[in-house]
Amino acid sequence: MARYIEEVYYETAIKLTREAAQILRDSIDGLKTFDEKLGNWDLVTEYDRKIENVIIGKLKNAFPSHKFIAEESTGGELPELTDNPTWIIDPIDGTTNFIHGFPHTCVVVGLAIKKEMVLGIVYNPILEQLFTARKGRGAFLNGKSIRVSKIEDLSKALVCMECGFIKIDDMREKMVERVRAIVMAAQGIRTLGVAALTLCYVALGIVEAYYIEGPGISTWDIAAASLIISEAGGVVVDRVTGEPIDIMKPRAVAACNEKIARDVVRIIRDADLRVNTRAKQ
Repeated sequence: MARYIEEVYYETAIKLTREAAQILRDSIDGLKTFDEKLGNWDLVTEYDRKIENVIIGKLKNAFPSHKFIAEESTGGELPELTDNPTWIIDPIDGTTNFIHGFPHTCVVVGLAIKKEMVLGIVYNPILEQLFTARKGRGAFLNGKSIRVSKIEDLSKALVCMECGFIKIDDMREKMVERVRAIVMAAQGIRTLGVAALTLCYVALGIVEAYYIEGPGISTWDIAAASLIISEAGGVVVDRVTGEPIDIMKPRAVAACNEKIARDVVRIIRDADLRVNTRAKQ
């Protein structure tokens, strides 16, 4: 019975993700109206709201007892994550990319049961990349099994991070120092502007690490993809503690293995220490 229920959750979620992604695909090249939330780097369009309404509305009909955490309907305060089945949804991750027609954007749907992620879907319909995972059953891209990179030396690693938070006054010095430090340590860095999809690229093995933290980053950015990474053999840890990530505190370092994760956590910690020391002088 449990396996049957799991299949029902998965098949329903896949169907609704594809339906929602069709809205994204059909609208990416058109004119969008949008509002700023926290700043000109944190945007919302009419399509974010439309997609979220489609997914949540139909999931509520299918599973009326379930709870929801979603970007546009949750508001400023995250609700408590309970043991009840809880759908965690980002209707359009990479909204700024979507507005510009940049093809790295996606629909994100995850399911947590007893506070643990059991299902994750990240779908970029522009590039036709459908990432999926179910707990204990592996991670997949378009139905093909995926695994993380085997690189263990950060100097040979490609690291992604979101540099746009340099715009925020109280983050600027630390972000500049973090970027400088990671540039010096890694083989290269990239910024794609879409958290869930970049996390999936860690799972795919084409990126060794990803550091993501800042205003506007929340549970829906990391929940589904964190399961996809772990099922692909990688890790997602808390940037401050280095412990496995709490999806309700999304200050994440994702990596292909624990060594790379520890190295990135240490580099960020040391960069912050240098900034704090300078501030006291």
